[in-house]
Amino acid sequence: MAVIVATDSDFDNVLNSNQNVVVKYYADWCGSCRLFSPKFKRMSDDEAFANIAFVDVNAETSPEARKVAGVTNLPFFAIFKGGKLVDTVAASKEEAVRDLITKLTV
Repeated sequence: MAVIVATDSDFDNVLNSNQNVVVKYYADWCGSCRLFSPKFKRMSDDEAFANIAFVDVNAETSPEARKVAGVTNLPFFAIFKGGKLVDTVAASKEEAVRDLITKLTV
């Protein structure tokens, strides 16, 4: 599945129109964020995560979406179920993000 790019203007709509969502918060200047992008795209294509929407949010240009998850560091990942925040992790390790996403599959 393609990674959805969301901004403050459509963030709530993306959360409410998908049951399970994982959001990657990034900034253009963040090297670790850029390095993680291909991993995030690969995870979005993983059959195990077929029922999960993968979303990219620029933390600098979308402050309201950033506040919803309490972003403290970049890259930052948040999972939502039914529009509600479930858990977060600030990490650049694929294993930590996979562990977070797996919480949506149980």
